[in-house]
Amino acid sequence: MSTAPLLSEGEGRRTRSPGADVRGSRRRPPARRLLLGAGGTLVAAAGALVAVGCFLGLYVRPTSDDWCAAWKSRDLGVLGITSDFYTTQNGRIANAFLSGVIYGDGLGGVKVLPTVMAVTFTVGLVLLGCRFVRSIGGRPPILALFACSLAIQALLYYAGTRSYQVLLWAPATISHTIPSVIGVWALLLAIWTVRQPRTAVRAGGCAAAFLIAFGLGTLSEPFALVSGLLAAGVALLALPRLKLAQTWHPFTWCALWCAGLLCGLVVLYTSPGARWRRAQQPDGESVLSAGELRATFRDWLHMWDTVTGQWAYLGAAAVGVLLGWAVGLRAPAPGPRQWQWRRATPRKMQIAVLLLPVPVVVLGSFAVVLGLRSGYGPSGWTYARTWTNYLVPMELALCAYGALLGEWAGRSLARRRASAVVVPAGIVGAGGLALAALAVLVPSVQQLTTATVTRAAAWDAQNSRIRTAAAQGVTDVGYRPLYIGGLAEPFFTSDHTRDWVAGCVSKWYGVDRIHRL
Repeated sequence: MSTAPLLSEGEGRRTRSPGADVRGSRRRPPARRLLLGAGGTLVAAAGALVAVGCFLGLYVRPTSDDWCAAWKSRDLGVLGITSDFYTTQNGRIANAFLSGVIYGDGLGGVKVLPTVMAVTFTVGLVLLGCRFVRSIGGRPPILALFACSLAIQALLYYAGTRSYQVLLWAPATISHTIPSVIGVWALLLAIWTVRQPRTAVRAGGCAAAFLIAFGLGTLSEPFALVSGLLAAGVALLALPRLKLAQTWHPFTWCALWCAGLLCGLVVLYTSPGARWRRAQQPDGESVLSAGELRATFRDWLHMWDTVTGQWAYLGAAAVGVLLGWAVGLRAPAPGPRQWQWRRATPRKMQIAVLLLPVPVVVLGSFAVVLGLRSGYGPSGWTYARTWTNYLVPMELALCAYGALLGEWAGRSLARRRASAVVVPAGIVGAGGLALAALAVLVPSVQQLTTATVTRAAAWDAQNSRIRTAAAQGVTDVGYRPLYIGGLAEPFFTSDHTRDWVAGCVSKWYGVDRIHRL
C-alpha cells in the first residue's frame, strides 16, 4: 500500500510535466520515507508521553482544593456548588459548574478527565492544523499534524515546573488547561462561522461566540485576558479597509467574543464571592502604581527566565519545521487560486499577521503575572499552573513559524532541484531536535509516575482506615498528610481555624475533626 496519502492527502493524483527531471523524481522517495519515518517516530514518542499522563489519571486522588470541590459536589449538587462559588468563594460560576459535573460521581470524573482533555485537545489541534496548511496552499499531511499535536501537548504537560497540576489536578486543569482546549475549538468555530454564506448560520455562530466567551470569562481570568488580547488584535487586522478580510464577519465575531469575555469578567468581579476574596487580601499599593508595576515587571522577567531556561519548548518549532517540509516538498506549485490572500493583501498586513502572536504572548504573560501578584502577592508569579494560558499560544506560534520556514525551504529546494543531501539533512535535523526535546521530558514523566502511583497506594490505605473508623462512630480521626505536586494538605498551618483543607477533609468523611498522625 502506498505511504503517500499518510503524508499528504491526494498526492497520488499529482502529475509530472513532460520535461520533469527524471533524476529529481528518483530523489524524492527517500525524502518521503524520511518524513514518514520521522513523523511516525514523533507520533509514537509524543503519544507515549501523553498516554502515560492519561493512564496516571487512574491514580489521581484528592488533595488541596479537591477535598472541598468533592464534598460540595456530593452534598450540594451542581447548582449548589455553583451558587456557593458565586456567593462565598470567587465568583467563577462556570468553573464551579464544571467542578460539580466532574466531581459529581465521586472520583470517577477526575480519573477520566486527563484522557478526555488530551483526546479533545489532539483532535482540535489536528483540525486547526489542517486549516492552517490549507491557508498556505498545501494539502494537510495527517501524520505530521498528529506529531505536532501530540508534541505540543507533551511539552505543555511536562516541560514546566508543575506537571501534576497542569495535567492531573482537576482544579488547575479546569481553570487553566481546559480553557485552552475550548479556545482551540472556538477558533475552529470562528473560521467556520465567517465562511458561512447564510446569514442565519453566521448569526448562530456569532451568538455561540458570545456565550462561550461569557463562560470563559467566569471560568478563568488569565485565559480571558490572553484570548481577549488575541481577539482584539485579530479584530483590528480584520477591518475590511486593511484588505486582510473582505467582509465584516471576522471583525464581528471577534468583537462579540471580546464582549462576552468582558461581560463574564464583570459578573465574576462584582460577585459576592469575589468581593469576599478581595477583602482577605491586605491593603497595599494599587497594582497599577509605579512601584507595583516595577515589581510586576521583575516578576515577569523571573517567570520568563524560568520558561526560556527550558530549551525543550524549541521542540514545538522543530516539529513545525517537519510539518513544513511535508507540505513544501509535496505540494504543487501555487496555482491561480492558491495563496490568493498573499497577492490581495499588502505586505505590511502580512507582516502584521505573522507578528501578531508576539505581542499577544508578551502582553498576555505580563497580564497573567499582574493578576497573580494582585491575588497572591509577591510570590504569585511562581504559580506555574497559570502559565499554561500563554504557553499554549506560544507553542502554537513556534510551531506555525517552524512550519512556514520548513514550507518555504521545501518549495525552494523542490524548484531548484536541490541535491539529495540537503533535503534529508533538513528532515533529520528537525526530527532529531524534536525527538531530543521529547527525550528531555522523560525524567519528569518518570518522577510524576512514581509520585502519583506511590501516593495513590498510600491514600487508598488511609482512606480505608478512616472510613472504617467513621463507620464505627469515631468523630475525630487521624490523618497523615500525603503531599504531591506542591499542593496543600491538611495541617499546612498551625492555626486550625485557617486550615480549610482539614475542614473539607472532615466534611468529606463525615467526621467532626481530624488530627495529625
